[in-house]
Amino acid sequence: MRLLDKRIISHFDYLILLFISPLIILSYVLIEDVNEALANKQIFYYSVSLFIFFLVFMLPIRRNLRLVPILYWIGIILLLAVEFIGVTKLGAKRWIHIPIVDTTIQPSEIIKPIYILMLGYLIHHRPPPIGGYGLKDFGYFSIYIMIPFFLIAKEPDLGTALVMLLVGYGILFIIGVNWKIWLGIVAILSVIIPLSYNYIMKDYQKKRVHDFIVAEKPSYHVQQSIIAIGSGGLTGKDSNEATQTQLKFLPIATSDFIFAYLVERHGFLGALGLIFLYLLIIFHLFTINYFFKNDFVVKAFASGLALLIFLNMSVNILMVIGFAPVVGIPLPLFSYGGSSFLNFIVTFAILENLIAFRYMDIYNYERKM
Repeated sequence: MRLLDKRIISHFDYLILLFISPLIILSYVLIEDVNEALANKQIFYYSVSLFIFFLVFMLPIRRNLRLVPILYWIGIILLLAVEFIGVTKLGAKRWIHIPIVDTTIQPSEIIKPIYILMLGYLIHHRPPPIGGYGLKDFGYFSIYIMIPFFLIAKEPDLGTALVMLLVGYGILFIIGVNWKIWLGIVAILSVIIPLSYNYIMKDYQKKRVHDFIVAEKPSYHVQQSIIAIGSGGLTGKDSNEATQTQLKFLPIATSDFIFAYLVERHGFLGALGLIFLYLLIIFHLFTINYFFKNDFVVKAFASGLALLIFLNMSVNILMVIGFAPVVGIPLPLFSYGGSSFLNFIVTFAILENLIAFRYMDIYNYERKM
């Protein structure tokens, strides 16, 4: 079988690569300004991600969709394993140590693309009726959404858990659910949210919310971030004049707070440019729904990826400017680090695979003829 059939390559979505490339290049330039050693590590992550992208792109995902539930439940088992053999860092148990290679993995990151693909698989086998899904179907999908939500929230990693929850129900909203169900959810949430604050959230999570709502001034991290953003002005500063970052007043300048450094260097216009790039990617992913109306696997996966990018971007930027509590959610494809970046690259590779190989069975049949 010729995997690189010209007809397959013609279906490859090159616009996605065109839109994410400026993000990666700008991210590398900013990281190199702050720490050359970290920039060299990031180059390594880029190289590994490029290899993984082509590896995932070549996998026969379309032909083996039946394996998706197995991968989903393996991901759930890994999340359960965190509770018993997980590694604790900074007060949270989110990692599993792999002794053979002496490294750790974070199951909540690994399961993200599998989780979105699982919802696409389920919707593919149970397409929405006219008028949208009813209560029975909604409950069926909710089981697969709520299991990872509770396991990740228990680590505790409430930020990631909420993003996963919103992505899952966001996909259902786009695919189609009866409006009466959404009305009922709003009513239930109005009761559950206050109870969750009092009886479910950890003390440090309550403190973050309390400090965000009632504190007279933001935390040190956010204060320094706001100073960096304000000092950038309209067009930003040269690297040697970006004192908030260069003098290390701005914490985690290459990771969680890299948006603040971007604004310090490139100003308000740079911030608008970055947000515009993200909106281009998100808008493009949503337009895929129009071209794949009847392919629910692609439709659900593209929608899920768009929501994942939008929520991660929104939470990170709102956190950096002091409009949301500080949580450890990086800026997609932009913050320094390997796990989050690789995870998004794998997710894009799966989407490209689903799009490019959608007619593969027809091509194979033609060859046999």
